[in-house]
Amino acid sequence: MEPILSLAGIDKAFPGVKALDQAGLKVYPGQVMALMGENGAGKSTLMKVLTGIYQADAGEIRYRGRPCRFGGPRESQQAGIGIIHQELNLLPELTIAENIFLGREPIGAFGKIDWRRLYAEAQSLLDRLQIRHSPKTRVGDLSIGAQQMVEIAKALSFEAAVIIMDEPTDALTDTETRALFRVIEELRQAGCGIVYISHRLKEIFEICDRVTVLRDGNWIGEEAVADIDEDRLIEMMVGRRLDEQYPRLAVPPGPEVLRVDGLGGPGVKAVSFALRQGEILGFSGLMGAGRTELAKILYGALPRTAGTLLLAGKPYHAKTPQQGLAAGIAYISEDRKGDGLVLGLSVKANMSLSALAELSRGPQLDHGAERTAVDDFIQLFNIKTPGREQLIGNLSGGNQQKVAIAKGLMTRPKVLILDEPTRGVDVGARKEIYQLINRFKQEGMAILLLSSDMPEVLGISDRILVMHEGRITGEFKAATATQEQLLAAAVGQTQQEVTA
Repeated sequence: MEPILSLAGIDKAFPGVKALDQAGLKVYPGQVMALMGENGAGKSTLMKVLTGIYQADAGEIRYRGRPCRFGGPRESQQAGIGIIHQELNLLPELTIAENIFLGREPIGAFGKIDWRRLYAEAQSLLDRLQIRHSPKTRVGDLSIGAQQMVEIAKALSFEAAVIIMDEPTDALTDTETRALFRVIEELRQAGCGIVYISHRLKEIFEICDRVTVLRDGNWIGEEAVADIDEDRLIEMMVGRRLDEQYPRLAVPPGPEVLRVDGLGGPGVKAVSFALRQGEILGFSGLMGAGRTELAKILYGALPRTAGTLLLAGKPYHAKTPQQGLAAGIAYISEDRKGDGLVLGLSVKANMSLSALAELSRGPQLDHGAERTAVDDFIQLFNIKTPGREQLIGNLSGGNQQKVAIAKGLMTRPKVLILDEPTRGVDVGARKEIYQLINRFKQEGMAILLLSSDMPEVLGISDRILVMHEGRITGEFKAATATQEQLLAAAVGQTQQEVTA
């Protein structure tokens, strides 16, 4: 079968790093091609070269049998290539419909926007994806998962011959993911070629026909999914075998660090639990269960309306994130782009931003201490960057996530809250993050792990609390719990019903 799209011998260099070195990819009509590799392997860069965001230094792109080179995203879209970026590109103040058709609004009489048609066409796309929001809903009022579905609807609106999906399910619920998979099958049946970029190996084996692997910017190989297994795919991606994806570390818990009794606030109802030194307490649940809201109340980013908190045995009530940080609670957001990092600043500036008080002598920042601390974390976290002055927006998603975690640790917190810490992170970098979490645990840090990835919660937590509609519906020992038990509690069954 002839590919509808092929890239061969693609080179791309940036100051201090060669992002692509003879990289390549083939996309076939009516097939889903997985594009796999660790963070920093060059996947997103290759897609940006394809769509004209970057221009290749060398190599050839052929589309529909002819050599081509796009001058920008608009040209590639007009040619029939759509892309769903990993990082959301939506305007929060506009409605869903306005975001989907931004710059392509249907025009009616007298050159004015045909609003009736705009909303009708947007509603048709929302129905196709089973999105239960009005097209007139303001995007800024949606969850991250719902915003991701709007991005997908936007890509579908171009009726492209090739659609690139960069981590499309990262923020989606199981229901939203199934709806997306149904649409992918429709596109496949219609002869569309799809590039599917994901770190979720289960999805690759479920929906993809072939897989292309990049490593360190190089093309490693292309295989039929039916001809390889998960271990072989991981070995192609990381260049070595991973003997254990979830390294659990047994540490005797120490004194109680945090006690929560009857906590209430936006999206949270009567939550109670305790957390000890050297313990990882996992929080599981479906999207909208209240996990992130709970974390933000503890951190001071959302108001507490009920309940009491004790931190290190003393009453604690943070009304702002600054107060939470000063008291010893660090929160690593699930949305590193929106809440965690400033993409226009350097690795150094981002990492030290929350610890300026600790790195200052009187009114002056101790630049030597800042450089030393940042360099230590770069080495400890194995952050792939040309140096501390590199703009963080130029790093891969996994390395950005490592910087976000390091930023929280700069303040030496008593409690570290990790909200979806491995979202968009490859299997190799995931294991590095798990090993770092275990190191913090061994050093006596108390850790709250919020994750929608059930194998992750089961793999590295000591205990697991499950939330549903703002309440805790189950508590389990991670060593003996099952995914079925967590899912049952996540949909609202009581502890007695789950274990019966």
